This record gives sequence, structure tokens and C-alpha cells, in this order.
Amino acid sequence: MAASTWRGVFPAACTQFHDDESLDVPGTLAHLDAQIESGIHGLVMLGTVGENCSLSYDEKIELLKAAVAHVHGRVPVLTGVAEYTTALACRFARDAEAAGVDGLMVLPAMVYKSDPRETIYHFKTVAAATALPIMIYNNPVSYGVDIRPETFKQLVDTDNIVAIKESSEDPRRITDLRNEVGDRFTLFCGVDDLFLESYLLGAEGWISGLVNAFPAENALIWDLCEAGRWDEAREVYRWYTPLLHLDTMPKLVQYIKLASQECGFGSERCRSPRLNLEGEERAWALKIIRDAIKTRPAIPAKV
Repeated sequence: MAASTWRGVFPAACTQFHDDESLDVPGTLAHLDAQIESGIHGLVMLGTVGENCSLSYDEKIELLKAAVAHVHGRVPVLTGVAEYTTALACRFARDAEAAGVDGLMVLPAMVYKSDPRETIYHFKTVAAATALPIMIYNNPVSYGVDIRPETFKQLVDTDNIVAIKESSEDPRRITDLRNEVGDRFTLFCGVDDLFLESYLLGAEGWISGLVNAFPAENALIWDLCEAGRWDEAREVYRWYTPLLHLDTMPKLVQYIKLASQECGFGSERCRSPRLNLEGEERAWALKIIRDAIKTRPAIPAKV
């Protein structure tokens, strides 16, 4: 049975666009470099924050090939698999494997809200289409399909399903998953403002959105947790939490890309229908971001 070696902070990486909304591959790769240099442990391309469903199929494969070649084994590169049908998800899994990615983060099929039997069929069928290790992404808040802890028991015998990104916004799920399936799957926190709670309950990784803007601070809080320095970790987490709340809102992509731009990483430009923030909403988001920049914690040379 495949074993996951994934652990640590994995950015849900932004996809960069030019002002005309065309794909900016060099800009995306430069942003990946900034995060790798901060000490992150892996990358997830084409997740929600990577605007998966806003790219054409060919653009997705182009971006994956470029990312794999550019990262060149420095950290594992995963990709989101978010397609409308099981057959198309299988095709994308095979093409992503051919592009050289190290793993897949598989979502339920988009748009149609599958029941548990259909959801399990989707995951098992995609897993059978590839030799790559797979992380299952459970995000009922955004995608309307909830994979409950007891349902994951039906996937324990699918060898290449090795991890779960838990984004139900219920940290009790970490304990429930451990009680249902033991340590069969590596558990990742997928909600930024539940990271510390999830880590304490047994999550072994964090797929983060705000790391795109604050990679050094993400590395700091992870390292403090790994060192068991809880008072310091709580202090950094309290500073970070107003920012992390942005990850839980419908416009998380716009907020995260705006924060990244404010911190000197990439552009806020998304693909429509996502538009740049404006007016009171923009001022509100910028205040949170700029207040955090002014009060950001000092980064020690070593934790």
C-alpha cells in the first residue's frame, strides 16, 4: 500500500494572469520561487486559489509542465483535479501524470452534487486511472459534497489514495477521521484559520492560501508548532488570524491575490467573472492586509 511522505505547508498556489487575463506562466513560476525560498514543503497547483476552473484544459497542462520543469524536484508538485465528469477527471489525471507531477488533489465532480455512492465511485475510478498518489479534497462549503469520516472507510483499500485535505470548517473531523480510519491517511488542514486547532488534533500538513502573501510567517508558525513552542505559536497565530479569515470567504481568491500583490508577490488580476475589488470592499480588505504588514512578527534566523 502506498505511503504518503507529504508533510508540512503546501501553498495552494496562485495562477498569475496578465491584465488582458492571458496566462502569465513566468509570473506564476516567479511566485513559486518566492514560496520555495521561504521553506515551504510542497506545492498544489490548480486548486481553488489557482483558479482551476477558469483555465482551459490545454492551459492547465501547459502550466503543470512549466511548473514541474521549473521546480525541478525541489519540493513535490501536486495538481488539483476538478472536472465535470469522472471520465474527464481520469483523462486529466493521466495527462497530469505525463506532465510529471508528483501527485493529485482530487475533488468530487464539479457542478453535480453527487451522493456518497457516486462520490466514492468517482474517487476510485480516478485512482484506477493513474499510478500517482492522491489526496482527496473534502470541501462541502464550497463544492456542496461532504465526504464524512465514516465514508472514507470505503477508500482505505484504494492503495494510491494516501491523504485527505479536510476543509469542512469543522476541526472535530480530524479526530473523527483518526477514530474511523486510524493513521491510514495523512491529514491536511485545508482551512487557514483552523490550522493551529487542526495541528493540535493531529493534522500533519497545511494547504494554505495566505502563504502566497506571507510565506515567511507561514513557515514561522509551522516551525514553532513542530518545535512545540506553543505560547509563541499562539502569539503568531493571533496576529495572523484576521488575514486567515479571508481564506474562508467567497472572494478568497481575490483577497489572497490582493494580499500577495501588497506583499510584492505577483498580481491581483484574476479571470472574470472574478474582478478586482473596489470601493468599500477593497478598502476593508486593504486595511486588514496593511495592518498585518505593519505589525508582522520578526522572523528569527532559526526556530
